Amino acid sequence: QVQLVESGGGLVQPGGSLRLSCAASGSIFSTYAVGWYRQAPGKQRELVERITSDGTTNYADPAEGRFNISRDNAKNTLYLQMNSLKPEETAVYYCNAVSPVRGGVRYTYWGQGTQVTVSS
Repeated sequence: QVQLVESGGGLVQPGGSLRLSCAASGSIFSTYAVGWYRQAPGKQRELVERITSDGTTNYADPAEGRFNISRDNAKNTLYLQMNSLKPEETAVYYCNAVSPVRGGVRYTYWGQGTQVTVSS
């Protein structure tokens, strides 16, 4: 069983930066597809950034280049560097990990989320 714990959220002014972290209970980031999602009040959860084990990132980029996803396999930690934040990006940000297929099944894991509030 994989557990994911997000941290780094908080209050930031518009145009500011924030770095989110996602710590995993095991060495998964070298083999799992991992990513960050967000869900604002009244809206559906959306993909922000993702990266696969071979380093491939998602084609869609709702942050338009302002965010960067990275991982530290030795520390079992995933990061999301967020720059030039906008008020409309206020949301709960979730860490997600999807396993390779093993035994005919693929597993999906979610963290409990960390609140990011962009406001002056």
